[in-house]
Amino acid sequence: MSAPSHRRSPSRRLLALAGVAALAAAGLAVVPLTTGAGAAPADLAHSVLPAGDGWAALAAGTSGGQAADSAHTFTVSTRAQLAKALKAGPAGAPRIIQVKGVIDANTDDAGKALGCADYAAGTGYSLSAYLKAYAPATWGRGKVPSGTQEKARAAAQQRQAARVVLAVPSRTTIVGVPGSGAAITGGSLQVKNADNVIVRNLGLTDTRDCFPQWDPTDGSTGNWNSAYDALTVRGSTHVWADHNTFGDGPHPDRTNPSYFGREYQVHDGALDITNASDLVTVEYNRFADHDKTMLIGSSDKDTKLRVTLHHNVFQGIVQRAPLARVGRIHLYDNYYATAPLDGYTHSYSINSRAGAQVVAQNNYWALSGDRKASQLLSGDGTGSVAGSGNLVDGTVTDLVAAYNAAHSSKKIKTTVNWTPELTAGLEPAAGLPAKLGRKAGAGVLTATGGTP
Repeated sequence: MSAPSHRRSPSRRLLALAGVAALAAAGLAVVPLTTGAGAAPADLAHSVLPAGDGWAALAAGTSGGQAADSAHTFTVSTRAQLAKALKAGPAGAPRIIQVKGVIDANTDDAGKALGCADYAAGTGYSLSAYLKAYAPATWGRGKVPSGTQEKARAAAQQRQAARVVLAVPSRTTIVGVPGSGAAITGGSLQVKNADNVIVRNLGLTDTRDCFPQWDPTDGSTGNWNSAYDALTVRGSTHVWADHNTFGDGPHPDRTNPSYFGREYQVHDGALDITNASDLVTVEYNRFADHDKTMLIGSSDKDTKLRVTLHHNVFQGIVQRAPLARVGRIHLYDNYYATAPLDGYTHSYSINSRAGAQVVAQNNYWALSGDRKASQLLSGDGTGSVAGSGNLVDGTVTDLVAAYNAAHSSKKIKTTVNWTPELTAGLEPAAGLPAKLGRKAGAGVLTATGGTP
């Protein structure tokens, strides 16, 4: 069997290319720090994280590329332009990158769409050969794949990574131009070992790995593991993710086949915060149609990880909203809807493990008929969840008590050794379903950075 197709639809291609002929001719559009045709409004592009707004406001706060001069302020509409803007020198110079329209990361420098078969060409990889080589009946379940086909899979994956992984340097703001349907499809924004980064008003969707790896040792039955997150924060500080929309559409996991008894999962995380990242605020985002949504902490031995999540919507999410390790995590005023959406069935919302100290305040859960309050949390017996004011279907509910009453072991602790102070916007939970239905996600922010 050949690698599955990964072509974007004509409608997305037209959206990505519309109105950019002049930009393409120049290779990269440089715009002044004023509002003008094709440029994001200056107030939005130069916005900084407000004081007191979560962990990312601590110390000097988060200003991203606010100080960028005109030579480092860009409007981009193609993958090639985005990649060039991210690398524009000198290193460490503040930059503002304004995304206009839809950018498909699976394209070459000329804008030609690339599919999985393009990445696999010349590597010797084929899915049918891979499945034959590592079938449990012949390979067994005691070791991870190695040998010819695994090397070919890794080579093909590296070729895709060279296209879709886009490194975001320090002192950068990436913001969608209001009214343009700004989005990056198939791409993985990687904030790695960076400081002071802002990502706002973007659709970040369908980050698919063409070449998942089979790991028969992952869990009791093995798993297919993919490589890319839509937005990943690794070893970075002072990061603000605001008013973005994350999801797997238009290719939900339910359309994937199963091999070796496990779903051939091509999506990894939506927004993962790992490798001792610190001082991160995630607010007014919409997470939908996804399984492994947000991982905070790359292992049980990770460090730092002070993260605030507030006023986000989690709808059609299977798990990890978030899964938190080690750190001090503040969750307030988030809205969780557990009804299945596009084939994604809720497992749990919040997992506190490896000594994580989570404070959950004034969050709202809308339960589907098949779920109970005791199923909203998860843990390994070492994590804590404190807090108050959480509502389940409009009723104040002690989430930890509900969970612990239903579990004889691995009970969740209820005390933490810190008190949240960076709580801008903290409000009662009752109005969240209506409010966040209007104000969360991409495409909501106005020219001044506010919402209607």
